[in-house]
Amino acid sequence: MKRKSKPKESRATYHISSVSQRYDIHPQTLRLYEREGLLRPSRSEGNTRLYTDEDLKQLELILTLVRDLGVNLAGVEVVLHMRTKIEQIEAGVNEMLEFLKKEYFSGGENEFERRQTDLMPLSQTRIMKIERKD
Repeated sequence: MKRKSKPKESRATYHISSVSQRYDIHPQTLRLYEREGLLRPSRSEGNTRLYTDEDLKQLELILTLVRDLGVNLAGVEVVLHMRTKIEQIEAGVNEMLEFLKKEYFSGGENEFERRQTDLMPLSQTRIMKIERKD
């Protein structure tokens, strides 16, 4: 069953029964994943769990780790935490790159070209063996 979570948002949400049928998983397992902090479904006004497409992607990752790779729930938690940290690091690196582009390359192309010619290019050299006569 698809439902809208809020009138101003157009995100599709799914009830626990439809998610459990779709992924062939017991609803209690979904509740366990929520208790363990692996999933965080939103709630309706009647306190019903509502799973978004992002929640389903997270669930698919959890099921892949558990079913296909044999990872226990503690390992799943570590993997999910590491993925979050990696995403944060990537965002920080991208922010830094944007700052560098803005500060060093916007309007400073001539300066960059000038500095590029400050370096002395080296041609490819050949290594020769010299035998000593002692």
